[in-house]
Amino acid sequence: MSSVIHTNLAEGKWFTLSLSEQLGNVGSEVGRAANWQKKGQSEMETKALDRAFDLLDLTIADARWQTGRKELCRAREVLADTFFGDRQYGDTPEKLEKYFFEFALAARK
Repeated sequence: MSSVIHTNLAEGKWFTLSLSEQLGNVGSEVGRAANWQKKGQSEMETKALDRAFDLLDLTIADARWQTGRKELCRAREVLADTFFGDRQYGDTPEKLEKYFFEFALAARK
């Protein structure tokens, strides 16, 4: 893992959250990035994406999700493709925000 933005979470708290809570938090940053993109604020969009990738990388590193790591890595790939690639998966920032929002809802139940 490269430099960690969320050092306090990386020290242990992140690894006490459920998968839904983790992905819901990733989704919050994806939502922020999508909103900043709509406003044409690329610097703020990039900062939100940096935080989203950081949280997603922490989730991928979580030993509890070893059996689902392939899917988590695919989610990272889709996130990168949507914001930085040619959208070969056909996703939009809004679709990704909705995808991750479902995890936030599940975490609240």
